[in-house]
Amino acid sequence: MTISSPITPSQVSFFLGLVPVLIAWLYAEYLEYKKSSLPTKVRHSDVNLVEVGMGEGTVREDDRVVLLEGGGLQPASPKARSSSAFSPIFRFLTMDESFLIDNRLTLRAISEFGVLLAYFYICDRTDVFDSSTKTFNRDLFWFLYLLLIIVSAITSFKIHHDKSPFSGKSILYLNRHQTEEWRGWMQVLFLMYHYFAATEIYNAIRIFIAAYVWMTGFGNFSYYYIRKDFSLARFAQMMWRLNFFVSFCCVVLNNSYMLYYICPMHTLFTLMVYGSLGILNKYNEIGSVMAVKLSACFLVVILIWEVPGVFELIWRPFTFLVAYTDPAKPTLPVLHEWHFRSGLDRYIWIVGMIYAYYHPTVEKWMEKLEETEVKLRILIKSAIGLLALMVGFLWFEYIYKLDKITYNKYHPYTSWIPITVYICLRNISQNVRSYSLTLFAWLGKITLETYISQFHIWLRSSVPDAQPKLLLSLIPDYPLLNFMLTTAIYITVSYRLFELTNTLKIAFVPSKDDKRLLHNLITAAIIFGVLYSLSYIFLRVPQMV
Repeated sequence: MTISSPITPSQVSFFLGLVPVLIAWLYAEYLEYKKSSLPTKVRHSDVNLVEVGMGEGTVREDDRVVLLEGGGLQPASPKARSSSAFSPIFRFLTMDESFLIDNRLTLRAISEFGVLLAYFYICDRTDVFDSSTKTFNRDLFWFLYLLLIIVSAITSFKIHHDKSPFSGKSILYLNRHQTEEWRGWMQVLFLMYHYFAATEIYNAIRIFIAAYVWMTGFGNFSYYYIRKDFSLARFAQMMWRLNFFVSFCCVVLNNSYMLYYICPMHTLFTLMVYGSLGILNKYNEIGSVMAVKLSACFLVVILIWEVPGVFELIWRPFTFLVAYTDPAKPTLPVLHEWHFRSGLDRYIWIVGMIYAYYHPTVEKWMEKLEETEVKLRILIKSAIGLLALMVGFLWFEYIYKLDKITYNKYHPYTSWIPITVYICLRNISQNVRSYSLTLFAWLGKITLETYISQFHIWLRSSVPDAQPKLLLSLIPDYPLLNFMLTTAIYITVSYRLFELTNTLKIAFVPSKDDKRLLHNLITAAIIFGVLYSLSYIFLRVPQMV
């Protein structure tokens, strides 16, 4: 097996950390099997002995953590919360049997996560599997996509009757099922665009990415405005969801954060929504204050992205995080990619916030419209539909059809138009907005994982920071069979990574215990520091001999 790029200390530290966890998990599974295979009579005797030795109603949970549903870890008592920070680490290193059994599912989740990342490395950094080139056939491209829509419509069409949190009625304007379906069908085209090198739909892909960013503004604003939860735990959970998986990909594959530009872009705009609503949040209910906040968001964007030199001045201290050099274009400035990607969608997240703010008002209008006389209701809906179609047609003719370079200049200022047209048409009537294709909605839940995973187990780049110009080939010389197999593996792995990310979030990011959250963060930093130091020494010693 040939490795296509040099081994780094971060990669070695990852595998140094993974091996003992794998061993601990396998040992925990053995202990659980041995425990479950004991005769029932013996197990009952053990329970009785514990009760006699510890007293009625007390179990030795003070020194351990209790496994919650889904693999979460949480201290069982105040005494456990105040125990030494290194107690769990010590018990792990000494293979404490009760500790391993209690945390078996979490160890399993970490092990599976590590093994999947090892699979990423094998697929994209070794010659174990072959590569093939991308080819675009318009007929095949649209055949596959339309076939998926037909199959989805036949097998996963569902009508929802959820109640609005504002009016309590089944208005369902921009409901969760609808937005997840929206993400799903866009993501399929986005991924097919990469797989088949379908450059002719480049402008459509730009709109899809803008729609994702719009949802970032819409979804986060809705949550913070309604829930008013600006806690450290919520912030940490949000950052975990956006960056946990991609951080390990950067470590294992030795890639820059900016290679997966969707992640830093969504992180930035999520932070901006969080900051704009979090500052003086007790005044968010006042309309004039919200108007000032939204105006301030526009002014900040104008200052950073429209005034020459300001972007570089602000982001230069963060070069270590957002710098990127494409091996195929080494002469471009290291902040060029970040400036280009973030600049394309610099306004649309604010539009998402505005739509979220007026969401209850629009629902009230819809409620009144549904109660009007039938002829008037049909007339108003028809007028809205025709207006939306006309605006969409004009945008398509005079903006969308531009070449990609010219289109990119207009995109930041016009991307809201097709998004608004889609929202109007998708919500034109109660019947239309109440259904969804649940297959696309399911795919919409794992967009982050499918976006990141495509680089390494569906496509291939072979070297750090390179764009994936090749396809992973598991069945050489049979492109359609290879597409079927690699896609099945890729979607399955992406879904598992989605589940594992949430499982480990429950385990390590407590929702109501900031002290334990800080303890977990410090512990993780210490563990990484120790592993990195050992890895650095292991790599340097052979060079010194």
